[in-house]
Amino acid sequence: MAKILIVEDEIDVSFLLKIELEAEGYVVELAEDGNLAWDLMSAYEYDVIILDWQVPGFSGIELCAKLRQSQKGAATPVLMLTGRGSIADKTCGLDTGADDYLTKPFDTREVAARVRALLRRFGGTGTNQIVCGDLVFDLKSKTFSIAGEAVKLLPKEQALIEFLMRNPNEVFSPEALLERVWHSDSQVAIGTVYTTMKTLRKKIAEIKDSCPIETVHGLGYKLVN
Repeated sequence: MAKILIVEDEIDVSFLLKIELEAEGYVVELAEDGNLAWDLMSAYEYDVIILDWQVPGFSGIELCAKLRQSQKGAATPVLMLTGRGSIADKTCGLDTGADDYLTKPFDTREVAARVRALLRRFGGTGTNQIVCGDLVFDLKSKTFSIAGEAVKLLPKEQALIEFLMRNPNEVFSPEALLERVWHSDSQVAIGTVYTTMKTLRKKIAEIKDSCPIETVHGLGYKLVN
């Protein structure tokens, strides 16, 4: 499950975007000004950042430039939202480092489609599926299957397997998984990660002889592809 940050000071707009994107199954966090947004960007990792050009504090353009200069967010896809529709403004936004640009007013469904496109582009897949061996996660229906057999997962189990499949062969500590899969302001304890991982691996093992999610002693977990 992708984690998305929306930086937008128009509450009605950010609320509608949050509803639309959460309905797609994403974890969505909001920032109403550029200063808070930068604090969140510096502390956490996001799969997509939606930036309004004109927000209090750091502007969207300033945030995008700072993000591209930072090691942590250099490759994070950015969708810029703005009421500025001139070619010069679009060029400025894209040259600053935005990956896509959408002018207001817009339909929230189009924003969701742009987010899906960015996730496919930067997730290394041009389809609606993530495939790791015989594991298949369908991004549209949010369903998971092994060798064609559907596996019924709870929402956080879905989010966890999607994240691991997006990042195969990479080791993640429980703390990193908590940051990437749960809300940054969540009061969930680290034990929840262990419990969710345990039930996920058990469900996979019921179908597959060997679970591809391995424990790396002293470091965390990785999905072997």
